[in-house]
Amino acid sequence: MKDVVQNIDRRTLLKGGAALGGGIIATGMPLSQVIWAAEGKVLKVALQFDLASLDPGFNTSGYEVNVMNCLYSKLTHYKSGSEWGWDLEAAEKIEQVDPTHIRFRLKKGIKFTGGYGEMTARDVKFSYERIIKQKSANMPDLGSFDHVEIEDDHTGVFVFKTPYVPVWTLSFPYVTGHIVSEQAVMKATKDGGNFGMKPPAFSGPYVLADWKQNQYTLLTRNPEWSGPKPGFDEIRIVPITDIKTAERAYQAGDVDFATISLDSLATFKSNPPPDTKVEEHPSLRYVFLGMNVDNPKLKDINVRKAIQWAINVPQILDGAYAGQANVATGIIPQGMIGHREKALVPPEGDLAKAKEFLERAGVRDLQLTIDCDNSGIPSIIAQTIQAQLSQIGITVQVNAQDPGSFGTIGQESEGDRWKDVQLFINNNSSLPDPYYYTTWYTKAQVGVWNWSRFSSDRFDEINAKAITIEDPSKRAKLYYEMQDIMEESGAYRFLTNGGTPVVYRTSKIRAATRPDGVPLYLDFKPA
Repeated sequence: MKDVVQNIDRRTLLKGGAALGGGIIATGMPLSQVIWAAEGKVLKVALQFDLASLDPGFNTSGYEVNVMNCLYSKLTHYKSGSEWGWDLEAAEKIEQVDPTHIRFRLKKGIKFTGGYGEMTARDVKFSYERIIKQKSANMPDLGSFDHVEIEDDHTGVFVFKTPYVPVWTLSFPYVTGHIVSEQAVMKATKDGGNFGMKPPAFSGPYVLADWKQNQYTLLTRNPEWSGPKPGFDEIRIVPITDIKTAERAYQAGDVDFATISLDSLATFKSNPPPDTKVEEHPSLRYVFLGMNVDNPKLKDINVRKAIQWAINVPQILDGAYAGQANVATGIIPQGMIGHREKALVPPEGDLAKAKEFLERAGVRDLQLTIDCDNSGIPSIIAQTIQAQLSQIGITVQVNAQDPGSFGTIGQESEGDRWKDVQLFINNNSSLPDPYYYTTWYTKAQVGVWNWSRFSSDRFDEINAKAITIEDPSKRAKLYYEMQDIMEESGAYRFLTNGGTPVVYRTSKIRAATRPDGVPLYLDFKPA
């Protein structure tokens, strides 16, 4: 999950920085003059993150997965449209043999570039097992996966230690599903480790033709691709981390597809640019205020509960999203298994109750910091919380920082900054299974993605149990309880799941997205 506060996703992080500002790249020249040469069948899109890794075992952002989808083949992929589903991609056939075994048969003739030959079951085995061997941060995506047994060049069987229901919605069609060449990766890295922004071979419809950090990414057709021909000769991707800048780039004609902010939605709908379609999509994101329970100032649960009750969520959403975002009842959004009807703390909070908790803690003149990224909305949320907490006598300093810096504040592997974390704004992306919401808050994730350092044996127990249950109603009850446990810990104040409005130029393209508005570039078509 990875792919954090931001307009970025949980893995958005480690090495990213500010990309574009005001439609001007680092050279100071307009995008239209600097980046692109002759126009053919070209797809020009804005991406809310600058790429740091195109290795499916070591991505730093979900936005990088949008690009990987064009470069590598997976056994299955998400369908575009308004309903979640998947289709076969590199797999000719895939079937559940029993609760812990899934057999696949690869299509023949899928080639790796660079002379690395045809994709085989060995490459599938290598791609999945490497994530475990390398102790990748993506390991949770694979659940109880153990290994792949090879039956012949094109056939293999996935073996799981215990049943793992989310494999169909997470492991196969998302980042861990990308199949890389064993021979190419071992030659490039020696140990199967991270190849970063230097993919040694491609197996998808496009190849990486050029990449300039903080400026652009250029994909061109893969001449060795024998599958369905994509709609565009080139895909030109401009990293624009600030969503308002992305809106201006779209209006200036520098890109033909962009995500826009919820507070701009009404304006775009009432007065759209020429030849523009505005689409509204529900979001899989979840935004919350997190509290580091190990920080000395926040160890007392009464202090944390005072903060929970002092926060007025609708007031925050009015300021940050112009009232266009929903009030979250937990981390799991509406329409998904495990969505709660209501939170334990009411949306408006209660200042009197908040003051009671603070008195119970015996704390006066409390001073705290709140960390967030500087991409826009998180700063507004942090400033609103700053004002709300002042009403119960808590002074808050807002520390807004670039997404790359913010994305590592809670990670022990990145130094000692995690010790100083107190409050933070978390804005995670997710995927269409409740497991992808809860698994980042287990004990094993403390100091990785669990920045609140929340810890519960019961939570871990039912998180592991829930992925083995196929019955939706029985499974949902476990996710209700998990969110109750999170909220009762005082470490979280759930805010919103947001929304994903997008715009595209109908005179140039026909866009295609997942149900949550995330673009699927391979399904885009010329107008």
